[in-house]
Amino acid sequence: MSAGTPRARLSAPAWAGVLIGAAIMVAPLVWTLLLSLKSNAELMRDSATAFSGPYTLENYRAIVLASSVPHWLLNSLIVALGTTAGVLILCSLAGYGFARLEFPFRRTLFVFVLLGLAIPEQAVILPRHQLFAQLHLHNSYPGLILPGLVAPFGVFFMTQYFRAIPRELDEAALLDGASRFTLFWKVLLPLTRPAQATLGVFTFLGAWNDYWWPLISATRSERFTLTVGLASSQMNYAQTSGLGFLMAQAVFASIPILIVYIIFQKQIVRAMAGAAVR
Repeated sequence: MSAGTPRARLSAPAWAGVLIGAAIMVAPLVWTLLLSLKSNAELMRDSATAFSGPYTLENYRAIVLASSVPHWLLNSLIVALGTTAGVLILCSLAGYGFARLEFPFRRTLFVFVLLGLAIPEQAVILPRHQLFAQLHLHNSYPGLILPGLVAPFGVFFMTQYFRAIPRELDEAALLDGASRFTLFWKVLLPLTRPAQATLGVFTFLGAWNDYWWPLISATRSERFTLTVGLASSQMNYAQTSGLGFLMAQAVFASIPILIVYIIFQKQIVRAMAGAAVR
């Protein structure tokens, strides 16, 4: 009982700290949501009216019917899903190769891949821009997706996960006559689903929120992603429909991210717990 008493006393302050931290993090989101539900004319007079009714869905109706946001949303979905699919495929293959296969200069190549973690994107932005300009890839979906496929962290993450799988599975499958591809596709890859879910969610969020490269590569409004499109609306605030409309755009843009996290939250927790154990 004496050993459990200090733990019980610490639980209340800990919970209080968690609740305070959660309130601080949620407050801006609640404020944005309330502003998005108010008429722009009322917010022009006083933004404090967000805490009192009446509320309206007119801003969301304007987004769906009379703005470029749905098109920007589609662009972001194409880029984020394309980047996520490419990263999962390439990183799974690379991780399997580094973890399970023996080939010349394997360790050297792995270190070379990890060096990519130390190189900031800004350091290569000029040669990348010139290369994509020469290949006429600007203002195109491939031009927005291809840079995101370079994922050294994803290669490292999948390599470590493949290494944690017992090698006895390889030996048993090969003794049964399975090929290397069958071993990878039907035996090992299904065991890495938690890691793939985690890497997929992080990649999707990174591609969805990316602003730097789409700002440089997409110069036409029809190829704007959601981040660039919303930023262009905010920079031309005098030409927008008002504060409520901008906040509705922000809420509208966050819905896909929320859906992705809700769907894959169990896999993320499972993968993180497994990584902690390993």
